[in-house]
Amino acid sequence: MSVRLPPPGSCEYDAELQVYTITSAGENTWGDHDDFHFVWKRMTGDFIVTTRAEFIGAGANPHRKLGWMVRTSLDTGSPNVSTGIHGDGLLALQCRQIQDGPTEEARVSLTGADVVQLERRSNTYIMSVAHYGEPFVTVEVADVDLGGEVYVGLLVCSHEDDVVEEVVYRDVRIVVPVKEGFDRQQDPFGSRLELLDVASGHRQVIHSADHVLEAPNWTHDGQALIYNSGGRLYRFGLATRTPSLIDTDTVVNMNNDHVISFDGTMLAVSSHSPEEHVSLVYTVPVQGGTPKRITPTGPSYLHGWSPDGRYVVYAGLRNGDYDIYRISVDGGEETQLTTAIGLDDGPEYAPDGKYIYFCSARSGRMQIWRMKPDGSDQEQLTDDEYNNWFPHVSPDGKWVIFITYLINQVEASDHPPAKHVYLRLMPLDGGAPKVLAYLYGGQGTINVPSWSPDSRQVAFVSNTVPLATSI
Repeated sequence: MSVRLPPPGSCEYDAELQVYTITSAGENTWGDHDDFHFVWKRMTGDFIVTTRAEFIGAGANPHRKLGWMVRTSLDTGSPNVSTGIHGDGLLALQCRQIQDGPTEEARVSLTGADVVQLERRSNTYIMSVAHYGEPFVTVEVADVDLGGEVYVGLLVCSHEDDVVEEVVYRDVRIVVPVKEGFDRQQDPFGSRLELLDVASGHRQVIHSADHVLEAPNWTHDGQALIYNSGGRLYRFGLATRTPSLIDTDTVVNMNNDHVISFDGTMLAVSSHSPEEHVSLVYTVPVQGGTPKRITPTGPSYLHGWSPDGRYVVYAGLRNGDYDIYRISVDGGEETQLTTAIGLDDGPEYAPDGKYIYFCSARSGRMQIWRMKPDGSDQEQLTDDEYNNWFPHVSPDGKWVIFITYLINQVEASDHPPAKHVYLRLMPLDGGAPKVLAYLYGGQGTINVPSWSPDSRQVAFVSNTVPLATSI
């Protein structure tokens, strides 16, 4: 007697597009066993896995499934947790707690999703789902012990033994979160330099490092990014995918506040002065050279350059409060532009010079604001439950991108690294923001202007503990 087996599954990876295409037949992932195709890696400890995914074609069974799964073993009846993203739009966090036992589920009210995230925090599993462009909706299950080392991966199930379904997985990210109370300068910490296509939202990792990289600028010729690491600035060639050090003479304690002038010839930077023990603002030719000190006092944290090249704007701590100041690139006296109580930060000129965009915690949460270049007509552009930081205006003057910390993660005046954050986009004059990227990052992700010259892409940094140190 012969036994008919389901068609085998497959997986192809496009290294250039960084896309997985997975096919599978299989009766179901439910009940006391699972039949599906699984593309996995072994992991220990906590993790966050995220992707954008879609079925190809109309499909034969509305209960076909895609998503993430975590399993104790590769046995068909293994205990597991999975994101049950169904072809008909049903969204459920599925869980089998014992070998060959029943499968249970916790559903969310949302119907249909193409962004799927699964996070493990000890024995708690959190599913976050969204229609791309919208915030996450979450559901979780607790007290699920799958063991220390598990199989983590992408699944496809056609819900029909003799039918093959196909799924495309984009923007696949595996993140190991930092430990409680971590020290970014001492504990293992990694950075991924990424490019984001604004129209499609698709992302590409172009460089990874097992140390801190921060705040990429895009050079005006479109050929390179400039980022900071270890107090120095580096030029990262987009063609060669290699970094090279920018010589800044004795100014070697720079933070993630560096801006290229609108004509592309100069850099303004913030750097810690060893003599005065505060951050000061300097200018230096974009190719490197001897910096010139601009600000008379500190701490001063640079963020913007006027389109005519005459001024820089920065956040400065004066009289116990951070406000926004303007100063000539030749130095001299600074002009205070904001006076509201609460942190004002991240000032940046629009390309036409009509407004300075900034973020302010004066309302109780960090929100996006703008004002005239002389500080007048200050108006609030966002007013939501999040904390929104560092607005950056696109070179074509149509859009503002900024980073958003999720609810109850941070205080209004704090913007740490290694947190769940969104990159969000809104029209220049305000309006409903759209989520462009769902990531693990924060401080250093997008502190500086990082639009491509054609306004089609944005560069940013995401975080993870280096995966090699997680097992």
